[in-house]
Amino acid sequence: MNIFITGASGFIGGSIAAGFVRAGHHVRGLIRNPEHAAELKRLGVEPVVGALDDRALLIAEARAADAVVNAASSDHRAAVEALIEGLAGSGKPFLHTSGSSIVGDASGGEAGAAAIFHEDALPEPTADKAARVGIDRLVLEAAQQNIRSAVLCNTLIYGHGSVAGSASVQLPRLVRQAQKSGVVRHVGSGGNIWSNVHIDDVVDLYRLALEKTPAGTFYFVESGEASFRDMSAAIARAMKLGPAQDWPLADAEQEWGYEMANYGLGSNSRVRGERARKLLGWQPRRTSAEEWIEREMM
Repeated sequence: MNIFITGASGFIGGSIAAGFVRAGHHVRGLIRNPEHAAELKRLGVEPVVGALDDRALLIAEARAADAVVNAASSDHRAAVEALIEGLAGSGKPFLHTSGSSIVGDASGGEAGAAAIFHEDALPEPTADKAARVGIDRLVLEAAQQNIRSAVLCNTLIYGHGSVAGSASVQLPRLVRQAQKSGVVRHVGSGGNIWSNVHIDDVVDLYRLALEKTPAGTFYFVESGEASFRDMSAAIARAMKLGPAQDWPLADAEQEWGYEMANYGLGSNSRVRGERARKLLGWQPRRTSAEEWIEREMM
């Protein structure tokens, strides 16, 4: 199968692209920086230099491909619209990458109610997340245009990616702050809980969805959960530092910015992903982020 994937030099997109190559597919990967071309070629991915704003390029690549994966941005609506236009009427798969901060409660690092969300009972989004949820809905509605579309809503991803130098979003930020200050810190008390998943299991799920997903399907991607207090404690042990410390939200915002401090690191995002297991036969192999942090992260 000929697959076009955006974000091919990134942590998620590059890992998915490499996984598709291992499965025998031919992959063309969109990259913004030509300097990343050599790394993609090393992975067996054919680089395509361009940007998400290159509407004509995205339409042409979607039309030429047998399947499309958007792993570059969950928030670039124009790119998604272009890919849908290129795929309309084709019956081809279109896998769009979203993130479970769409159900985040911005609790300031506290456990709060820590509600658990299911795929068949999604809440109305907060104002901060309405645009991203709108894009998710656009992808699901593309099924009405004879596109085998699906949204894969990833939780906190851990593990090492396929592209050299790439990194996941959340845990590496805690590590970098600790390397700079000598102290591992979490937002507030760190009682907030996130569902999580290993990158290798993410890659397996995208492969299964490419082959078997019904059109217009939303998936939460998770295989476990942990509080930030427990994950930061595991980081402190792995880095051989003192106990992890609480950090006021205002200080965390200065370090990581509003979005990351409030949603990426300071919210609860607890979900259950049942559809991938039932519809696609997905069986994640890794279930403990804390174990990975202590044994493999460093």
